[in-house]
Amino acid sequence: MTRASRTKGVTVSKDGLPSWLDPVVRAVETIEPLQLSRFLPPANGAGRQSAVLVLFGEGERGPELLLMERASSLRSHAGQPSFPGGALDPEDGDPKGDGPLRAALREAEEETGLDPSGVQLFGVLPKLYIPVSGFVVTPVLGWWREPTPVGVVDPNETARVFTVPVADLTDPDNRATTVHPSGHRGPAFLVESALVWGFTAGIIDRILHFAGWERPWDREKQVPLDWRA
Repeated sequence: MTRASRTKGVTVSKDGLPSWLDPVVRAVETIEPLQLSRFLPPANGAGRQSAVLVLFGEGERGPELLLMERASSLRSHAGQPSFPGGALDPEDGDPKGDGPLRAALREAEEETGLDPSGVQLFGVLPKLYIPVSGFVVTPVLGWWREPTPVGVVDPNETARVFTVPVADLTDPDNRATTVHPSGHRGPAFLVESALVWGFTAGIIDRILHFAGWERPWDREKQVPLDWRA
């Protein structure tokens, strides 16, 4: 089956999801853009359209999220843990329609090797903006209904592919606040030998909060970022 045919008939459905995802579904349906981030797409339409796949699965320790670590040689966001994703291609279709859905699945397949046919998309969050790279990002949420093996497909793009139990993300001991050299502060997660920060940590933080999964944590616990971040 070709990549195009695997992602052609992309749809969004909440049917048959596990009950533990109900709070996430409700959050997706009600959350407003400014509740996610103060960085929203420019009013003039500037920015490169892109999408990420926020993929929930169920592992040995319960609910989990799929993440990857970007290659250190990349020009943008090098070495950072992130959701699979990237810029829309012309083949993905309308950026204002289902283009972001196709892009999220296509990029996830290219970066992690997962089979998109085993992913059920169930929601889309408001578009957000990453000023440092100029990307307008659509977070696309999915349920890994039929998990398939994943791993590094292209070492030039991806250094590592891994899953993180939601239980670890909600553990107060694994949470901190990053302080960027610019002075910007944001949520962070110390999980799976990685520091998850920036845009990805911000999305995870808001999902945990609005889904009611967040546990009290020490917001004064700081992790300084390297000057190269």
